[in-house]
Amino acid sequence: MKLTQSPFGDKTLLFTIENDNGVIVEVTNFGARIVNLFVPTDSGYKNIVLGFDSIEDYKKETYCGATIGRVAGRIKNGEFSLDESLYKTSVNQSGNTLHGGTSGFDEKIWNYEVNETDQSTSIIFSINSPHSENGFPGNLEVSVTYTLDNLNTWSVSYQAKSDKDTIFNPTNHVYFNLTGHPSKPIDDHSLQIFSEEFAPVNTDTTVTGEKRSVIETPYDFRTPKKLKSTFESVDAEVKKVQGIDHPFFLTCSELDQIAAKLISPDGKIKVEVYTEEPTIVVYTANIVEGVPLMHGEKLIQHGGITFETQVAPGAIEFEDFGDIILLADENYASQTKYKISF
Repeated sequence: MKLTQSPFGDKTLLFTIENDNGVIVEVTNFGARIVNLFVPTDSGYKNIVLGFDSIEDYKKETYCGATIGRVAGRIKNGEFSLDESLYKTSVNQSGNTLHGGTSGFDEKIWNYEVNETDQSTSIIFSINSPHSENGFPGNLEVSVTYTLDNLNTWSVSYQAKSDKDTIFNPTNHVYFNLTGHPSKPIDDHSLQIFSEEFAPVNTDTTVTGEKRSVIETPYDFRTPKKLKSTFESVDAEVKKVQGIDHPFFLTCSELDQIAAKLISPDGKIKVEVYTEEPTIVVYTANIVEGVPLMHGEKLIQHGGITFETQVAPGAIEFEDFGDIILLADENYASQTKYKISF
C-alpha cells in the first residue's frame, strides 16, 4: 500500500491511496469526497468514477463524489416533525430540502486522520455540524472513513452522535462510468439490483409514498440487463425523470450479501455494492446541462450512475420507508463497500 498527499486548492488536500494490485483511489477533505478511482487494464489505467480536476469545478457541482448530509435525498417542503416539534430546513430545490440543504456536508472542509496497515489504508474525515445548522436539531459529530484494501474493495463507513434527538441519513454521491469516459453513455452497462420494489416519484422527484413491484416495469433489474432498455422505455416513471432517479428497496441489507452490480460493456470491469442500508437510490445523470468538463470531456446525458446507499427518502413521512431518527447520545454506524473486479 502507498499513500501520498498533495494540495488540492483552498487549503484542501488530495489523498492518493494505491494498493498492491495497482488500484488507485483519490479522495479530498473538501466534501469528504472521492475524486478518482483508477483500475489497471490491458489498455492502461481507467478512471471509473466521474470527477473534476479542480476544487473550483467541485464548487459548481458540489454533490459529485461527495459525502451527503445531514439527510440524503429530498425532505418535502423542507419540514419535518420530531418530538412534537416542527422543524423547517434549508430549502434549495423546488421548495424542498435536497441533500441536507445549502450548504451541506458536500461543501465543508473536513478534518482528517490517516490509518495505514499492510493490507489497507484509511482516511478518516470528521466534522461537527452545530445545532440548528440548516434547521436540523442537535450538535452532531460525524466521521466518514474511506478505506482501500488489497482485496480491491473501497469501503465507506459512517459514524455519528448527536446531543439531541435529530434525523440523520447520509450517503455518498459517487458516479460510476466503467468505460472511463464521461462522454460515453452507460447505455451498454449491465445493471443488477437485488430489489423487488421501488418507490415511484412525483414530478419534483419527491417520493409518492407508494412501494411498487419492479415486475413488468423498466426498473426490474433482478437479473442483469443493459440500461439502454430502461432509457428507451416509454414508461411514465422513466419519462418523468428522463432515466432513473428512484429508491430501490433491497431484499437484503447485510455486508456479506450483494446489493447491486454494475458490469462494463466489454464485461471486463465489475463493481459490486454491499451495504448495511435498506435502500439504494439510483440516479443516472439525467440532467447534465452546465456541468463543467470532466478531465477534458463533456459529460453526456446518462454518462454516469450513482448507488446512493441510505434509508429511503421520505422515511420521515412514510413509516414503512424506514427510520432516520437518531436519538440523543445514540451511536450511528453504517458501512457500504464497493468491490472492484477487472
